[in-house]
Amino acid sequence: MFSKKISPNFCKKISIFFIFIILQSCGSWDPPDVKDSPINDADMRKRNIEEGRGITLGGKKGGSGNFDFATSNEMWRATLEILDFVPLSTADYGGGIIITDWYSDDLDSSESIKIMVNFLSNEIRADGIDVKVYKKICNQNSNCNTQLIKSNINNDIKLAVLKKAAQIKKQDGKKRAKDKNYDIVPSKE
Repeated sequence: MFSKKISPNFCKKISIFFIFIILQSCGSWDPPDVKDSPINDADMRKRNIEEGRGITLGGKKGGSGNFDFATSNEMWRATLEILDFVPLSTADYGGGIIITDWYSDDLDSSESIKIMVNFLSNEIRADGIDVKVYKKICNQNSNCNTQLIKSNINNDIKLAVLKKAAQIKKQDGKKRAKDKNYDIVPSKE
């Protein structure tokens, strides 16, 4: 079918062409200077976002995508305190989610619940948190049925978290004010 032979000259030209294409696509590599690279994570995240390599949640840059660290976020701390009766399966602060393990208050019960809390904002407000409760019912053959339940427990957990977060914020504000007052008071000498 292909009775023509490919000339060695043609192979050389094709090889040179591909090598040229590969070398052109590489560009020049300029290694970054160590002193230009930020050391701490906050500076590195800020630089990445400024250079367009970061992601934001919820629209414009610098908006609702900024989350505090877990120890300073009242909503996160309040949720952990409210859900301290049940073991946690996942607590991902970066992803803004807490998922409990399956929980039943009766050891022989065929019913158990799992609670999932999504943080939509780090502000203390009702639309900044989403609570979902799942119910699992298992029969004797270990066949289980899982479903999302809509009940008052979702709103009860949400309300408890919001109240606790407001209390934590108030306590932290008082503590900061108290610490500032100690710094301002002159020493008696």
